[in-house]
Amino acid sequence: MQQPIYREISLRPQTAQFFIDELPLLLLCPVGLVYGGMENAPLASIATLFAVLLSLILIYRLIYLKRIRYHIGSEQLTAEHGVYQRSIGYIELYRVVDFHEQQSLLQQIFGLMTVTVLSMDRTTPKLELTGLPKRINIVDIIRERVEFNKQRKGIYEITNH
Repeated sequence: MQQPIYREISLRPQTAQFFIDELPLLLLCPVGLVYGGMENAPLASIATLFAVLLSLILIYRLIYLKRIRYHIGSEQLTAEHGVYQRSIGYIELYRVVDFHEQQSLLQQIFGLMTVTVLSMDRTTPKLELTGLPKRINIVDIIRERVEFNKQRKGIYEITNH
């Protein structure tokens, strides 16, 4: 039997996911700036300070989202994240047991989804791949690689139904 050759797939969350996640804060920030710019408005300087601090938090969250990387290799699924301190989580594909795909209303509008990968891994039993394009069938790609790795290692799932 010929062994399939899997190339590594690298994915990043789409920028639209930032707007989906941060919509309330994105709306609140300009309101604070406008209110802070009004003459004779009570607490105008506090509103301006609050809006500026909120803007800095939003910039950090955007940078954090843009630095996330998901890699689907032939034997492992990895997730890199972090700005100041990078962290990489590894899941051996033969340990993956289930998937869950979900879309919020805004994700449906923007054509995005979140895929949750459940595994028997002790350190990473649950990994959420968020902001992925719906047009890419990630679950099928991972499932194919999971099944191949389970067969290669001789691992069989026993269920009690």
